[in-house]
Amino acid sequence: MASIVRRPGRRWEIRESVSGLRGPRSRTLATFSVLSPEVLDHATARASRPLDSDELCARARRAGAPVQTGRADEAAGALLAALADGERLRPGLARLLADALPHAGEPTPTDASRAAAAWVGRSLSKRSAALVDLLLLTDALPVRPRAGRPRMPRIASAP
Repeated sequence: MASIVRRPGRRWEIRESVSGLRGPRSRTLATFSVLSPEVLDHATARASRPLDSDELCARARRAGAPVQTGRADEAAGALLAALADGERLRPGLARLLADALPHAGEPTPTDASRAAAAWVGRSLSKRSAALVDLLLLTDALPVRPRAGRPRMPRIASAP
């Protein structure tokens, strides 16, 4: 399977390991700044073995590489952001949307994922400002003093 490797300058590579006469070697299948379907097609054309596009996208996300989202994902993010701001859908449109979404056999979202849904469509600057506020809050919390002196383990020397 191919791997995702970070390169200098916000660049990424899809690399494939191959066995040669002098041992294993790694070769670049594609270089990208945003993983898109075109990049995946280019890498697939150059690969010596079949590539799994879904697995490559998952690996890219785990590595922190930007992955191009589809129109539906972008619209869902914008809708979640609007709902988090207090906007509401018309009831008829909400029913049609709920009916159009595949949900058979899907696990129900956890409280943590519901809380994170408010941040899905937010810009990076809003997310970073919220993180700074949270860090400043934790710095402002009082620290409870420890009772007594901390005990250190005795170090015995060998005879």
